[in-house]
Amino acid sequence: MRVLVTGANGFTGGWLIRSLLQGGHEVIGAAGPIAGQRLLTPAERDQVTWVVLDVDDPGSVRACAAVAVDAVVHLAAVSSVAHSLAEPVATWRVNTVGTMSLLETLAVQRRNGISDPLVLVVSTGEVYGPGSSEPRRETEPVRPVSPYAASKAAAELGGLEIWHRTGLRVVVARPFPHTGPGQTARFVVPAFLERIRIARRAGAPVVKTGNLEPVRDLLDVRDVTAGYLALLERGAPGEIYNVATGRGLSLEEVFFRVAERVGHHAIPELDPALARAVDIPHLVGDPEKLHAATGWSPHYTLDQTLQLMLDAEAY
Repeated sequence: MRVLVTGANGFTGGWLIRSLLQGGHEVIGAAGPIAGQRLLTPAERDQVTWVVLDVDDPGSVRACAAVAVDAVVHLAAVSSVAHSLAEPVATWRVNTVGTMSLLETLAVQRRNGISDPLVLVVSTGEVYGPGSSEPRRETEPVRPVSPYAASKAAAELGGLEIWHRTGLRVVVARPFPHTGPGQTARFVVPAFLERIRIARRAGAPVVKTGNLEPVRDLLDVRDVTAGYLALLERGAPGEIYNVATGRGLSLEEVFFRVAERVGHHAIPELDPALARAVDIPHLVGDPEKLHAATGWSPHYTLDQTLQLMLDAEAY
């Protein structure tokens, strides 16, 4: 396949490109004006055709969409809840308006006979919001509680409307939290790693954290990208699929698992400045629909993921 990946210079974008290249696919990497992808090796970067994409610029979107491809994975987004709370309007502009701009342009290309790609719109499990402690299913209503989640829910709705109206083959993925080497400390697991490593070096027993009570469905980024590839091959247009394990871990348990791997007996201490204003107590996804459609299932344990992250960086 010839695959266009937007947000190609991001964390998940880098891992997805690696998976695509390993599978023998041709990759067009669309990203902002900063060239390249720091997670890829020079040899991997050289195998990618790079194009500039600014979802706020209609001309940039048209130029990017003009490249004939078999599939598009749309990752370009404001992907941090904290960032979205600080800049809600910009989040809506990128995550919702930017997505719609790209999809409408792709629909025009399809109508003009230039290309007819399957488009994977990457959303988030955060769209479910507060609810049951049972694994969340795609048939449940969404209740987003952040600009990030709300803008993603709106992008899902817009994408499915475009599929109904134009025939553009849109599939929606709802990945639950995922981590791995290269993720920044704006996200919980790398933040734990960074703070615990600093505490270890300083001989400090206490590590500041946010609220550790929430339960999350936490995946390895390699399992998530495998799920995206499975959906490119066997996902049904107009459908939504969770990418999840179906198992929950409290953030407290994650913290102590990280501390054990780092080799430091850390004591967490709540810092209100690190806690979310609005949080979801329990967020675990039911992966059965994705498994039934594609045969996908997660392969990596949290301990394997943590060890990979530790091996990737000296500490």
